[in-house]
Amino acid sequence: MQPNTENLLRVLAVGDVIGRPGRRLLERMLPRLKAHFSFDISVVNVENAAGGFGMLEDTYREFLGMGVDIMTSGNHIYDKKGGETWMDDATRMLVPANWPPGAPGLGYNLFDCGGGQKLAVMNLIGRTFMRPYDCPFRTADNLLPAIRELTPLILVDFHAEATSEKTALGWHLSKRISALWGTHTHVPTADARILDGHTGYQTDLGMTGAYDSVIGMIKEPVIEGFLSQNRLRFEVAKGDCRLGGCLLDLDRETGACVAIKNLFLTEDDLETAASA
Repeated sequence: MQPNTENLLRVLAVGDVIGRPGRRLLERMLPRLKAHFSFDISVVNVENAAGGFGMLEDTYREFLGMGVDIMTSGNHIYDKKGGETWMDDATRMLVPANWPPGAPGLGYNLFDCGGGQKLAVMNLIGRTFMRPYDCPFRTADNLLPAIRELTPLILVDFHAEATSEKTALGWHLSKRISALWGTHTHVPTADARILDGHTGYQTDLGMTGAYDSVIGMIKEPVIEGFLSQNRLRFEVAKGDCRLGGCLLDLDRETGACVAIKNLFLTEDDLETAASA
């Protein structure tokens, strides 16, 4: 993608960051991604960032220190104890808006994006092959009218298992939001596109972490678990670290996504990708 222009908002979206290897990779790559792609705002999924499962307040502050602008999450966000003591004040991190009422954290928020404009980001979680959360479709329908009165720039991170559910929500919200991307499966999909000439879409960004693994975890205990049906302790893997994500250009006036480019990069890949 060419350098950004004044009437566009460029967003870097990053898929599930897995443990310390994912955090260190993101920390090293963010300045170079900023230099090469001139993005305005970064949105990073962090639900697996602390030890591979969940988030801690110190980890939240670590991401802020890297320069991450907005954080999203998913089904593991409450795996670490004590979230009720800090998540309500963590205004730069979102939790699924369709989680049952009473959980700490914000399901969506508005963020300054320059020029006196606001960018709305919403986090939703799927139900297919997952727990019986509240309906993400109806939750989005209920929240969007008030948000659209404040800004046309609206992003959704849909943390879901089933590709069909992600695709269905993308089409359901098409032309009402700027972009929707999926997270959760830790496997990037090759379907980045624009729906109805307006809404950027990718079924899953993939993970940011070790791909010499089974979705971020050391391979052998996972394989043994499939063979024996015994659940063994999972540990975060370290080899072949890559960043999964996408770049989106949004028209600041209409909110439409005018370009989307998927990213699946090692550190060595970055120079080549920037010139493509």
